[in-house]
Amino acid sequence: MMLLEVRNLTIRFGSTTVVDNVSFDVNAGERLGIIGESGSGKTLTSLAVIGLLPETADVSGSVKFNGKELTNLSDRELSSIRGKHIGMVFQEPLTALNPLMRVGKQIAQPLRNHQGISLKEGMKRAIALCERVGLPDPDRIVRSYPHQLSGGQRQRIGLATALACSPALLIADEPTTALDVTVQKEVLKLMNDLVSQEGSALIFVSHDLPVVSSMTERVAVMQHGKIIELASVGTLFANATDDYSKMLIRTAQLSDDSFTRLTTGSAQ
Repeated sequence: MMLLEVRNLTIRFGSTTVVDNVSFDVNAGERLGIIGESGSGKTLTSLAVIGLLPETADVSGSVKFNGKELTNLSDRELSSIRGKHIGMVFQEPLTALNPLMRVGKQIAQPLRNHQGISLKEGMKRAIALCERVGLPDPDRIVRSYPHQLSGGQRQRIGLATALACSPALLIADEPTTALDVTVQKEVLKLMNDLVSQEGSALIFVSHDLPVVSSMTERVAVMQHGKIIELASVGTLFANATDDYSKMLIRTAQLSDDSFTRLTTGSAQ
């Protein structure tokens, strides 16, 4: 069943086109990777899906979620979808979290907004979610402020918050870029496991091809605001047609010892 349908999405800032006529689909439970270098338009594409582009952006085209057009919704209407039906994990958890609010309240916020539960019940569920994402001493964690936690702990908080309401779609925008290699692997495994348990669809945005290939089933390669290639992981690595895609594959093979394991493992 088609969950997300993006057609001819174009984003401009003034006279500059940053996303150019992008189209793709995501089925329920499917995992799509969007890969490209900095400035390719991959993050702006993901932000357009969830309605978080700056007000200065001029957007045309169509973004449908469960058959409902999102591009013409008000902020209030979009807020009823964000967190409940579409969750998002951002690149830098420290800036994504409210520095003045204890993290337990931030995890509980989507539950309170969308399910109408009390603060007391929300905090109980926040503790349970902290346990689920592998945070030690969750009673202490929920009383902490973001700056009191490590980068890996903050990203786990972001993941717990994004999945609190069991959304049908999770968007992860460079979720491990700010983390060291060991913590990256832990967070990626956790995300992989939780998405599988929830049965959520996933859009995984990254510049790292081996990581994308380990987390997704299909990959959209973006360059200069366009999707230049869209294929299954296996097809892309075996038979890439675009020169830029081939360059990404060669670079990954040279730079990552785990390339073979990652690309043959794919999303489980």
